[in-house]
Amino acid sequence: MSPEHALAGAAAAARPVARTTWAERAGWLRAAADALDAAAGELVPLAVAESHLPEARLTGELNRTTFQARLFAERLEQGRLHDVRVDHADPDWPMGPRPDLRRTQVPIGPVLVFAASNFPFAFSVFGGDTTSALAAGCPVVVKAHPGHPELSRRTAAVVSAALARAPEGTFALIEGEAEGAQAVRDPRIRAVAFTGSTRGGRALFDLAVSRPDPIPFFGELGSTNPVVVTPSGWAARAGEIATGFAGSVALGSGQFCTKPGILLVPDAGAFLDAVPELSAGPMLNERIESGFHASATEMASAVQVARGTVAEGTSPVLFRTTAAVVLDNPDLLELEVFGPAALIVEYGDVPEVLRVLDVLPGQLTGTVQGSDDDPDAPEVVARLGERTGRVLWNQWPTGVTVSDAQQHGGPYPATTAPLTTSVGTAAAHRFLRPVAFQNMPASALPIELR
Repeated sequence: MSPEHALAGAAAAARPVARTTWAERAGWLRAAADALDAAAGELVPLAVAESHLPEARLTGELNRTTFQARLFAERLEQGRLHDVRVDHADPDWPMGPRPDLRRTQVPIGPVLVFAASNFPFAFSVFGGDTTSALAAGCPVVVKAHPGHPELSRRTAAVVSAALARAPEGTFALIEGEAEGAQAVRDPRIRAVAFTGSTRGGRALFDLAVSRPDPIPFFGELGSTNPVVVTPSGWAARAGEIATGFAGSVALGSGQFCTKPGILLVPDAGAFLDAVPELSAGPMLNERIESGFHASATEMASAVQVARGTVAEGTSPVLFRTTAAVVLDNPDLLELEVFGPAALIVEYGDVPEVLRVLDVLPGQLTGTVQGSDDDPDAPEVVARLGERTGRVLWNQWPTGVTVSDAQQHGGPYPATTAPLTTSVGTAAAHRFLRPVAFQNMPASALPIELR
């Protein structure tokens, strides 16, 4: 579909889609989920061929994608996606008589979604951004990721057929980097959702906010997801921590936005000795593999290569340095090596850890590996909470469940919108704009306010 056709269709569909009931939108999401499940036998092999990811991983990811759509459908039917508040008229209100005020949220309008490379289903054509925007009542134009073009087209065809009862223009797919950038500038687009690199996301963010009418840009960008191993945690659970780290850092060849990329530990030598052998499969595509080597080479120029080599291929590599070096060069905390790699940072004491956390840029996650009654945990958890969207205790950040309480976001550069999440049912709030209705007759109110 041409970008002009997609954008014109989305603009024309905006009002009809916004006027649909929550039950109607729930029906669309379930229909699309059912259709994708039915097409799994065709879509999963396509994803395997284009992404190099294993079949089991992609099958699970498709299941997550359709579960997510059904969860949004359920929450729509339960009336749990919208923030509805009612203040009845009160002549005795302390600051003077209060009128009847009723606040709800309305769809923001057509949303442009940039699909991600590393999740061909869950963060792509019918991923969380698309699902949450449709649930909010917004038409969606998806810009396909070039890493899986055939899968994107087939997924879009399946979803489009499933949305046959939705207004024409509700959903469309476009392709091309220049076409995507132009769509960001198009006045018919009212919000943008993006998952990808900091450089690419920042460039599109700048386009969105430099428009004559700036629009919200919900970008999920880079994150190194620090892990703090406390002294008592290391003393009590060294083997468990080292094994858990190995499983998380190399999972999916390290191509997760929540991969633990920095680990602070009291004894780096002992930790490296305890980490099991790491292995990784092929990367998603040559572009990502090239980026992995470039960032690994940059890291190797600043710190020691402790395990593995910085070479061609996807060999896992662990770097080693000290907290003192990091404090002298805090840019190391922001250097994301997207692939099977991590920086191991040895610290002298917990106050030094806290100083490192105080120069940490915004992150999606922060993890504490501690022990029962850990005396250092409360302050470390609190400092991580200042800098991250999700703080974990004695678990690993790879794996982001879809639920009501999930938060997948964080201060810049983890995202461009730290007040929001791109995973979980709260993701729909990104595409809903609050409106208060004052002294309004019931017949003129949105149905949820009557």
